[in-house]
Amino acid sequence: MIDPSTAPLACLAALQKGGAHILRDDDPCRLPKACKNPIEIDATKQAHLRDGAAVCAFLHWLDNQPEKAGLTEIDIVKQLEGYRTATNHLHDLSFDTICGAGPNGAIMHYRVTQDNNRTLRWGEPLLVDSGGQYHDGTTDITRTIAIGPQLPEVCDIYTRVLKGLIALSRIRFPYGVAGCHLDVLARAPLWMAGQDFDHGTGHGVGVFLSVHEGPQRISRLSDVPLNEGMILSNEPGYYRPGSFGIRLENLIVVTKAPTISCSDAHRKQLSFETLTFVPFDRRMIVRALMSADEISWLDIYHSAVHEKIAPLLEAEARAWLVDATRPL
Repeated sequence: MIDPSTAPLACLAALQKGGAHILRDDDPCRLPKACKNPIEIDATKQAHLRDGAAVCAFLHWLDNQPEKAGLTEIDIVKQLEGYRTATNHLHDLSFDTICGAGPNGAIMHYRVTQDNNRTLRWGEPLLVDSGGQYHDGTTDITRTIAIGPQLPEVCDIYTRVLKGLIALSRIRFPYGVAGCHLDVLARAPLWMAGQDFDHGTGHGVGVFLSVHEGPQRISRLSDVPLNEGMILSNEPGYYRPGSFGIRLENLIVVTKAPTISCSDAHRKQLSFETLTFVPFDRRMIVRALMSADEISWLDIYHSAVHEKIAPLLEAEARAWLVDATRPL
């Protein structure tokens, strides 16, 4: 048996050459592996707290650099890796850090080298997509950071991307719903402005395994029903070639939705629990574009970030976090 979505063509050719009878079907191991058990979920939550503290320490460091506009993308990559390494639990990075300043942020899978290493410039956003592999979990987080005051249009788009992330984070849905049914939630705020992004909204994530793990995805192409214990990314974005890129990403896990008073007793639902705890850049949020429910979600999220991460930081970074997570 081979899974057509994952089996290498060379394996198929070898089996055909050997005269094997080939059954094409889904890999029976992928779905059970994707549905994490409570021990795995509890462990990955600890990894995310540790990783969140490392990222917050990095953001505090960056905000307090007097000449941040003179730093390079490689400087940023090395500094962030240093904070993760300092946890003494980092096994490896989840992937090579994507650190795109200004127009480099519009390259979705950009990798900085000595040849393309860009200096941060005042007024440009900085996109940083990174993660760590720890023995108790795998992390993947993206934040877009203001390097000085940003153009109103950039802040408008940042806010629309954030609105999409919030919409997906808040949704309740019936059993049997697949990623293709939810993908629109993250895009709708951009669609209303005639904008979009050309990648899936989310991919499956392992626990000290692949940072891209199937079969679940949040994509217009994914018909795999979402089940309890599946971990996914929630990462809407926007990319303007030659100018700037914005992406925001949290990891989420599928859970049973809490009962609400108005619900039909026989209609069981699922929801998402957020695993990532790092503040969004308030300097780029246009409050007037946010609904009351979105502001409430963001304030509750930032309160949770402070509650969970502050005890893991040193005093100066804790003071920074108080300001970064104050209510909108």
